[in-house]
Amino acid sequence: MDSDGTRDARGTHVNPVPRPAGPPTVPPRPAREPGAPPMPDGSAFLTWLRTPRPDAAPGVWRFGHKARAQEELEEIPTRHLLSGALIAFLVGWLAWSLLWNRYLGGWWVLPLELFTPDSWRHDPGVAGAILWYSYYTLIALTIMLVVGRLGRWAEVWRRFGPSSWGKAVPRPERAMTPEQDPAEWPQLRAAGAVDAAERLAAEARAGLMRDVDHARIARAWQGVRSGRFGLATFTGAVLQDGAAACLHPSGERDLPARLARHDLLTGQVRLGTTADDARNPYAYRGTGLGLGPELLGTSLLAVGPAGSGKTGTVIRPLAESLCLHALAGRAAVVVVGAAGAGLGPADAYDVVVQIGNPESVYDLDLYGGTADPDEAAAVLAEALVGDLAEPHQGGDTRRSTTVLAQLLGPFRSVHGRFPSVPELRQLLDGAPAPMAALRKGLEDSRQESLLRELDARERQMGNPGDVGGILADRVALLDRPAFAGFFDTSGQSRPFSLKALDHPVRVRIDLPQRGHADASRMLARLVLAQFTASVAVREDRSLFACLVIDDATGVVTPEAVRGVQRLRSGNAGVVLTLRTLDDVPRPLRGPLLGATGCRMALSGLTPWDGQDFAEVWGKEWIEARDVTDRQIIAETPAGKVLHAVRQVITGKAPTARAVTVRQVERERWSASELAHGVPPGHAVLSLTTVKGEHAPPLLVDLRG
Repeated sequence: MDSDGTRDARGTHVNPVPRPAGPPTVPPRPAREPGAPPMPDGSAFLTWLRTPRPDAAPGVWRFGHKARAQEELEEIPTRHLLSGALIAFLVGWLAWSLLWNRYLGGWWVLPLELFTPDSWRHDPGVAGAILWYSYYTLIALTIMLVVGRLGRWAEVWRRFGPSSWGKAVPRPERAMTPEQDPAEWPQLRAAGAVDAAERLAAEARAGLMRDVDHARIARAWQGVRSGRFGLATFTGAVLQDGAAACLHPSGERDLPARLARHDLLTGQVRLGTTADDARNPYAYRGTGLGLGPELLGTSLLAVGPAGSGKTGTVIRPLAESLCLHALAGRAAVVVVGAAGAGLGPADAYDVVVQIGNPESVYDLDLYGGTADPDEAAAVLAEALVGDLAEPHQGGDTRRSTTVLAQLLGPFRSVHGRFPSVPELRQLLDGAPAPMAALRKGLEDSRQESLLRELDARERQMGNPGDVGGILADRVALLDRPAFAGFFDTSGQSRPFSLKALDHPVRVRIDLPQRGHADASRMLARLVLAQFTASVAVREDRSLFACLVIDDATGVVTPEAVRGVQRLRSGNAGVVLTLRTLDDVPRPLRGPLLGATGCRMALSGLTPWDGQDFAEVWGKEWIEARDVTDRQIIAETPAGKVLHAVRQVITGKAPTARAVTVRQVERERWSASELAHGVPPGHAVLSLTTVKGEHAPPLLVDLRG
């Protein structure tokens, strides 16, 4: 380096950069950590919150919905519409010309002469001119209104006016008042919690509030209004935590990922789009299809072959929606399916029971968390032999319940717990050592009534009609090495019980399908039986409880159908999927379809399955048009020549068309249409709300 400069790589002399004389300048402090995303604003959330959600028919996606007419308007062809409008204009012009030029006489000015003074009409000044030209204008407007109505000018303006232009300027929305703006929490302000409302409104504007937060706080406010929580407690929590107040016990404020579109303000999840098909009611065509607790409260049955999209397009979105409702404190959900069925990540649930997986953190309570031997026996009997009951509405499992109660009661009295799976199997088999130990324990504690139960059980053993052997064989399906660490009753594991449905819990139960299909069906029946028994005795029925079973093969029993029928009154519902209705005994298919308010038939259905859906959906009156073409026979020679020339030109014989219109009764969807007329990725769905409102069978595109 030279004393007065530096040289670059080519040896050229470069003057040194002059240094500032003052102190070095410090760069400004960054607003956020380098690499961190920018802080969000609340515009997206506020737009979502302020989007109108008008009341609509059952199943219509209400977010931003624009109502359509109930019936399709008759569309006039463009050529006829424009020609009619032009002809009407020419007729009006001709009528005005005839009047103005006095071709029709002067009668049309008679009203003016009768009702005005002569001095007004004969005034040569401005007043007379105003009078006459005002009358001319009135007559011209009258003619214009008449011919405009005849020529459908209003329809021409609607179809071709500025409102139909692609670049039409949208009409500005009217600004909301603070009492109408949901982002300002007017219900809190009206109750006197102004500070809490200001804090929540500030969080929303700053982008710190999500849809789950809004739904969760709104749910907590409902608790304040119902008296379950105090206003001071609610206000203090909001002022301290803001949008994170009243958190779910898990501490989560959202799911790890979302695959479907959700609107927690209405509680709906969008499953698809109602097809623009003539078989759908006009008001539903092209609208989104949204399901919420008000529809799932009547239960849903989806039937379709493998690969028709039951899990991916129905079960997964519904499970995701119910998990969001649970985070908002509105629902408790239990999802049952095969391991790896794609029911959502484990992070989306509070409890994941992986039966047959040694790494499972949670266990399943075989007895449903109850301490009553009779209740435990009833639920367990339904799980073990419910599918062996007589497949009609009068079939039940009372004999099996009695046998189990004769063993569960004495065992719990002696040991303070219910038997494990190996112990229950030995008792049902009548093993001498366990039975003798049980008898000795009852004799030592002088339990005479329970000794009589045990004596009755021993007398029944070996009789031709005893069901103890069948129960033992079914319990043996659970007494396998793969389930050795499960169904523990000693208190050393973490069993999950469906008694926890009093809380907004998210549960996923993975069933072992490979090599244990019978055990999986048995466990699914157990979960369904425990669910129907638990929701009936809940204290807080404002919490919606839902059980989702992916592949309910072998689960539908007479007692299960009766349990599903009782769920609606307990603010609960089930979602069941089947590959075919043949997986349900024939006597139970009609009662099952009648017990579920929402029924879905996916593409690929068999004709015999379609027949059951066609029967439950019934028939409707339609207007049938019969068109008959009758050949015209000419009687005169000139007529025959004319017909011959017409046939040479058109290539067809002259005919006269007769149209007959009559009312006929036809199936809404026939078995053939369900089997062959539903495109891939579509389904036919009928809906019923808990209030009794109905939606007819709709053809829905589940991919939209």
